[in-house]
Amino acid sequence: MTFAVIESGGKQFKVIQGEIVNVPSIDRPIGQSVEFSVLAYGDADGTQIGSPALEAIKVTGAINGHGRDRKVIVFKKKRRKQYKKTHGHRQNFTSVRIESIG
Repeated sequence: MTFAVIESGGKQFKVIQGEIVNVPSIDRPIGQSVEFSVLAYGDADGTQIGSPALEAIKVTGAINGHGRDRKVIVFKKKRRKQYKKTHGHRQNFTSVRIESIG
């Protein structure tokens, strides 16, 4: 089973071919192809780790859609000071289907 560790938006994702992964928002239309930098690659022969990236191996995917993730609540409180503050945040994401690794 071939896998790769890609980087997108400052985050790392372990992906396999055919998988749908939600990455931080990419400003491209639906259906367009996108290429990711590969940090690590593994198959039956072994694992290759780049420093920082592997130039010979490419991961391509097609954009499936755009959306917003679930809400994350940030609650701050200082005891005995009558201070409470609540913030909510929803992160944008892009859904990408991994088409090829290698």
